[in-house]
Amino acid sequence: MVLMVSATACYGDDQTQFPSSNLFAAAGDGIWDNGASCGRQYLVRCISAAQPGTCIPDQTIQVKIVDYAPNALSPPSAQSTTIVLSQTAFSAITNLPADAINIEFQQ
Repeated sequence: MVLMVSATACYGDDQTQFPSSNLFAAAGDGIWDNGASCGRQYLVRCISAAQPGTCIPDQTIQVKIVDYAPNALSPPSAQSTTIVLSQTAFSAITNLPADAINIEFQQ
């Protein structure tokens, strides 16, 4: 899962709003809150995936919401996608390549 960052629903072309760690995400419909989620920070951890061993146990990261990923327009994300992680964020909580993971998150 790669989140494109050329222009975002939250910050347009202002790249200074992105965390230098590249730990950022796009909000799905479930947490978008009519744009109020822009800039919110979430603690995220991988809790399961289709292939055992995908998640890094007890690895929690903090991501910043920088974009909107409406479910109908963000393939290959599943329709119930809540958060689309940047490649860096996704790789920080997974051991193996995967198309999707189940996460636990908290604002």
